[in-house]
Amino acid sequence: MSVITGTNWTAYDAATMTAREIYGRTLAEMGKTNDKIVGVTADLAKTTAIVHFANAYPDRFFNVGIAEQNLFGISAGLAKAGLIPFASTMAVFACLRAGEQIRTDIAYQNLPVKIIATHAGISFGHAGTTHHCTEDFAVMRSIANMTVICPADGIETSRAVRACVDIPGPVYIRIGRGFEPPCYKDENYDFEIGKAVTMRDGTDLTIICCGIAVLQSLEAAKTLAEQDGLSVRVINMHTIKPIDREAIIKAVTETRRILTVEEHNVVGGLGDAVASVIAESGKGCAFKKHGIYDEFSLIGYAEDLYAHYGLDANGIVDQVRGMMGLEFEEDENWDDE
Repeated sequence: MSVITGTNWTAYDAATMTAREIYGRTLAEMGKTNDKIVGVTADLAKTTAIVHFANAYPDRFFNVGIAEQNLFGISAGLAKAGLIPFASTMAVFACLRAGEQIRTDIAYQNLPVKIIATHAGISFGHAGTTHHCTEDFAVMRSIANMTVICPADGIETSRAVRACVDIPGPVYIRIGRGFEPPCYKDENYDFEIGKAVTMRDGTDLTIICCGIAVLQSLEAAKTLAEQDGLSVRVINMHTIKPIDREAIIKAVTETRRILTVEEHNVVGGLGDAVASVIAESGKGCAFKKHGIYDEFSLIGYAEDLYAHYGLDANGIVDQVRGMMGLEFEEDENWDDE
């Protein structure tokens, strides 16, 4: 087992570190070779784990105080000066409290501000509904020039943080608050922004998911294979925008049943993005969106909320079993459509 020293970490450490901890350490590592990277936060350095970058490069770190709108306005100014700001705050503060500044100051000018949004979804369960964020996909994917990413675990968070520097415009990376067990054994897999990862192949149904839903979907697929004899494909759609249209159409063509699972309102999120691709393709399939069903989330520990909303493996198993009874157009010839 590797021991973390300084800002170094390995995939072995990912089993005991939160995604935001891995983000903070990864950013500090990146700072060694890229002096254009700067860190900015609104009095949440420890909470968002950007403190690791702050400790390593205090002259390249800025705390604007409890003023999220200023956080993104200042980040825009730093980007205009030729720097690459990583702006860290909670997801609900970014997409809602500072939505106008992100849209007008950053995205309108297509500036390379990297927004690292922690405590997303319902991961900050006991803090209450005001601190949950189940609207950010809908907000961010509707902003022009914005790339939207939701990594499956800490390892993928590291890959996304490293890759986002090469995107010339703004990027929104959504991660949770607590400990999310890793989906990947190590970083040795193909990661590309805008390209989904097939985590498990299958022919009966495809689950398209992101974030914490990926590991739970894999567990559900395993249970369904053992108990129901079903072959379930699991696709990690880590990039919500631009979405991988090819992977979606391939899944529709080969499995004809699509279930989307997300820690987000079913209105405006991953499910709607996938549905738009399917509708535009003209191909028919059985389809269902699963997530938070257009309501304000309850207050409680995150694990209990995941179970309540059916975002755990058991809930996803129930969704798949329900979908297997849905019919779809049997015509396999789409040449005339």
